[in-house]
Amino acid sequence: MNISPLKLAVYGVFAFGAIQLAGCESMTDRAMALAPQSTGRSVVLAQATGLRAKLRDTGMSKASVECECGQIPPILPETEQPTLVVPIPPSAPNVVPERRGALVASTWSALPGWNRENPQDAWQGFLKSCTQLRAQIAWQPVCNLALSVPANPSAGSLTKFFEENFVPYQVFNPDGSDTGMVTGYYEPLLYGSRTPTARYRYPLYKVPDDLLVVELSDVYPELKNKRLRGRLEGNRIVPYLDRGGIDNPYGQPLKNNELVWVEDSIESFFLHIQGSGRVQFEDGATMRVGYADQNGHPFRSLGRALIDKGELTLGQTSMQGIKNWARANPQKIAEFLNGNPSYVFFKELPSDLTGPIGTLGVPLTAERSIAVDSRVIPLGSPVYLATTYPSSKKPLNRLMLAQDTGGAINGAVRADFFWGFGDSAGKQAGTMKQSGQMWVLLPKDYNVAAK
Repeated sequence: MNISPLKLAVYGVFAFGAIQLAGCESMTDRAMALAPQSTGRSVVLAQATGLRAKLRDTGMSKASVECECGQIPPILPETEQPTLVVPIPPSAPNVVPERRGALVASTWSALPGWNRENPQDAWQGFLKSCTQLRAQIAWQPVCNLALSVPANPSAGSLTKFFEENFVPYQVFNPDGSDTGMVTGYYEPLLYGSRTPTARYRYPLYKVPDDLLVVELSDVYPELKNKRLRGRLEGNRIVPYLDRGGIDNPYGQPLKNNELVWVEDSIESFFLHIQGSGRVQFEDGATMRVGYADQNGHPFRSLGRALIDKGELTLGQTSMQGIKNWARANPQKIAEFLNGNPSYVFFKELPSDLTGPIGTLGVPLTAERSIAVDSRVIPLGSPVYLATTYPSSKKPLNRLMLAQDTGGAINGAVRADFFWGFGDSAGKQAGTMKQSGQMWVLLPKDYNVAAK
């Protein structure tokens, strides 16, 4: 549904309806961003002539905005509300940027194990990043140089390349600390069918036609990464359906919008968290599916809910532990799953991709791609990660690529490590909750202050 003009309508949202900014959660919600933000679905909410009627007393105060809490421009009282021909304000003066961390110039000798790292394993991933980074002036020289490097460069020549063209910046949290949490994610395999059967009865849905999305930063740059989601109900704009409403077996509000059916509701739930995966059919063929959009509701951690209700202890809330609990408690699982109102919609991806598509728009590389908070770490940049293997003290010091983001990846020293595809990768990802340090590698002329 495409209605215009965008700026006028979004200003109307601020002028006529109170919007609640729903913050991102702090657990392992992968679903919000395992793909580039979709294009062509950002819409305005009403035509100028009907905007006041549709937005006044519509319940928009309950609508949610994806990511990054903050103040919004003040809502004008009814007596002060302007007509729809007023100009768009040039800025949102009440939006105060929050300090999320700091990048401090460091030295190569400060990177643990850098002299033993083999950059060859990350090189192809960096070249993928450059296909997107070359659009940015600050990255053009170093990416053009990288793309001119002959095939199969030696480890030594690549080490020299990074040391001569980059500066390592250590990442610090707002409180001055230099350590944070490193979790893991992966690309799961599910079993399914293109048509529903008694065995395959849990749908993965495509983006619904009635999902409205407004990019708020189109009017206010200070509201970057905030977007409003909802749907029309008569002449009212209301929040989109939550998980319980979408999965209602009686109402079936998204009937005929199914992409594929899978056999296990628990695996489907965790696919929502991972954000992408593969579905194998009985004839052996597979479909690659990826994040397409989200219903606008905040993520609620299933693990936290199970702890709060006394079903599991903190040490039992790995992905495997939660799955084991679900298998043993089928009569309880629907209640707990519906406690997470966030819902992900999927799309079919090309089968020849080398990996799932991250937020940067390039395929992820197993054990070399990470998800980061892009408000601190420039998306696409190389990042040196110093952490440990899952559930161990064995060092895992590695050159990575910041090619993805996630709804739960909030904070400066915070990363989600992509382990790859399948059960083995899932076991690593499901138990990874390590402490780590990070250094982002930026071109020598990069303006860090602008970040």
